[in-house]
Parts: sequence; structure tokens; C-alpha cells
Amino acid sequence: MGMTISEKILAKASGKRKVEAGEYVVGRIDLAMIHDLTGPLTLNVMKEVGYERPWDPDKVVIILDHQVPANSSTTAELHKQLRSYARRHGLRNFHEVGRQGVCHQILAESYVKPGMLVVGADSHTCTLGALGAFATGIGSTEMASVILTGEMWFRVPETIRFELKNSLGKGTSAKDIILKIIGEMGVDGALYCAAEFAGDGIQSLSVDSRLTICNMAIEMGAKTGIVNPDSKTIEYTGVKEAAFRSDPDAKYLETRELDLSELEPQVAMPHSVDNVKPVSEIGDVPVDQVFIGSCTNGRLEDLEAAARVLKGK
Repeated sequence: MGMTISEKILAKASGKRKVEAGEYVVGRIDLAMIHDLTGPLTLNVMKEVGYERPWDPDKVVIILDHQVPANSSTTAELHKQLRSYARRHGLRNFHEVGRQGVCHQILAESYVKPGMLVVGADSHTCTLGALGAFATGIGSTEMASVILTGEMWFRVPETIRFELKNSLGKGTSAKDIILKIIGEMGVDGALYCAAEFAGDGIQSLSVDSRLTICNMAIEMGAKTGIVNPDSKTIEYTGVKEAAFRSDPDAKYLETRELDLSELEPQVAMPHSVDNVKPVSEIGDVPVDQVFIGSCTNGRLEDLEAAARVLKGK
């Protein structure tokens, strides 16, 4: 029996030739990220244990992106704590105000490569699985342990394979794909599973679109979202070749199919992300304000889509 890409990455990180779903392993972390909301909590935990030196300063990334510029004296003090920590320990990967963006996008553009094991003190760290990495969000206390030791325990997750077929039609996007899936799965339908997105449908999508899909894997309870790397991944990350891909005989918890050519725009209704309906069932609802941003969207192709709508108006 072969292995999924998630199993292969965890096997490599734990120094094993093979792992299986349900097995417990201790993996060496390739990259750890904290930001201005979760980072100070992590520093407090390290202060309590009396030790704060990172296991590898080059593998720790600190990003100021949630409350920038500081909106209060309290926030300014938290930023100051993170700056001071970075200086004390020679952390070069510190993204100051003015050298920032959304943390997950910075990691995608500058740090993450296929095959890496990535943790971040933010639930949407699973975004980076779009690049063929195993990326997952963890709590601030767990992050303190990671920064000090460079290791973390994992239960190897079962994998649900989402086979995306054909390509998107006019007016639909990656956001519609993942909303449709979450609407069918529910907020806990993929609890602690790796959500693997595959098929010619995923291959037809840009890396930006894949990032959007993997970003929201956590919204159905998944441990990570992940895409097998291809030529687009290699070009985006600048690597020579992809590290791992799922084997043809890999074992999956289940496989679900979605025909992208039949998908229509989806809407997440109040008050839950899994309360999803196709736009045809919504009726005419006036739109008062549109926000283009967040860690899910707000990339160049999202801005281009908005520009097409607004052109000439």
C-alpha cells in the first residue's frame, strides 16, 4: 500500500520510511510562524518556563499583520515585545510594519516549498498546503514548545480526497469550490483529516486559487488542506522538482467528486460557514459593501475580478 503526500511528508519529518493514518510521530519542523496576535502569548509561555532561545532562528518567522499600524498603546507594546525578541536572538525573518502583508501570503511568496512541514500560530496556516507542504495551525502554547525544540508530535491524519473534475465556468471561482465542499461536509465533516484536492480540475486552477481552497480547509475541521505539486507549483516556488506526490495506491478515508463545470456561484449565509446555498436560491439581495481581502482572498486575481466588474462605472 502506498502513501498519501501528507503521510510522506510526516514520514520524512519523523525519520521513518513509512507511516500510516492513526500512527503517532514526532516530526522535525521546517518552518514556524507567529504573528502580532498570537506571538506575544507564545513569548509569555517561554517566559514562564524560563527559556526563550529558538532552536533555529532562520526557521522562525514573525509577521506583524493583524493590527498594523498599532491601534493602541497596548498593541504598540506587544509589537515592541516581538521586535525585542527578534533582536535578542538574531531573527532575520521579522516582518516589520511596512514590510508586511497577510502572514500566509508572505509565507507562500517567500518561505514555503513543497515537502515542508510548516506550523503557524494561526488556524489558517493550512493555506500553505496549496504548495505541496503539510501546513497546519497550532496554539500559542504548542508554538512555544516548537520554537524551543524544533519538534512537535502529530497523529498522522486520515486523508479525504476531493476529486475536482473539468474547469470552472464563467462567474465562478475557487471560493465557490471550497464553499460548495464545506456546505456538503459541514463544519466538522473532515475533523482532523487531511483534505487532499486533486484531479484535472485542481490542475486547471492557478496557485492563487489553490491557496484560497486550502485556506478554508480548517472550516470543515481539517488538519490541513493539500495539493499535489505540479509544474505550476514548481514555477511558483522556484524549486527544481516536487518533493512528494501521493501514490496511486494510497489509502483514503473516502473520495468525493465535484464537477466544476456544473458549479454555480455559492453564498455562505448567516450564521455559519457551512450554511451554503447556490446564488440562484438567494434571490435579489442588495449589496451595500464589498470587502476584498482577508487571508482567503485579496490576491491579484481577486482584484482583477473586481476591476472587471467595476470597469466603466
